[in-house]
Amino acid sequence: MSKTPAQRARKHGNRAAVAPGARAGQPANPTTQRTPRQAEGNAKLIIIAGLVASAFMFWYLHLLTLQQMTQLSGGLAMPDSLVGGFSPEYIAQLAGAMNADALGQLNYVHKTAGTIFPLAAGFTFLLVFGTWLTAKALRWAAFALVAAFAVVRLWGNVAIDAALASPADTGAAVLASVLVVLGWAFLLLMLAGAGATVLVAQRRARAAAREGTPRR
Repeated sequence: MSKTPAQRARKHGNRAAVAPGARAGQPANPTTQRTPRQAEGNAKLIIIAGLVASAFMFWYLHLLTLQQMTQLSGGLAMPDSLVGGFSPEYIAQLAGAMNADALGQLNYVHKTAGTIFPLAAGFTFLLVFGTWLTAKALRWAAFALVAAFAVVRLWGNVAIDAALASPADTGAAVLASVLVVLGWAFLLLMLAGAGATVLVAQRRARAAAREGTPRR
């Protein structure tokens, strides 16, 4: 039967009453503690995986699937790919060129790849800004931008399907166009913001390393 701390202290002195792992301020299981550098390294691995997944989904959605959908629309581009937006007349023309099966396929794309891409990209950029953006106000602004991107992209999917289902509704077409333009704008802003955030963090780290290096 194991001895109590008091019994160990009487037999071996005060140092025996303390568990070996707890001496000198050490935790009982030091492997559970991570330094800030280790935590940042783990975050980098997750971010890299998220960036790869987001880039793949962007390629699969915009450069592969939506491009292939033009074969079902007589060569007309899908609304999601039109960075500058589109007119109600274009929606009416596209709706007339696509049959029910083609519209159903576009709706399926919106529910799958069109949903996965903004969620994957949003999660990745949240990690980027949360890891390297130190200013609290800027961090919350970046988080709001990411949330707006995800909401607008998902809403845009629904708006496009609704506009194509009712091509005579000019209001639905205008709403879908606005959401598509905003979605692309938010994506570009996120990319620029993330790039600037990483560059500033790297410069700050190099400056701190130079200050910590002893001068000869």
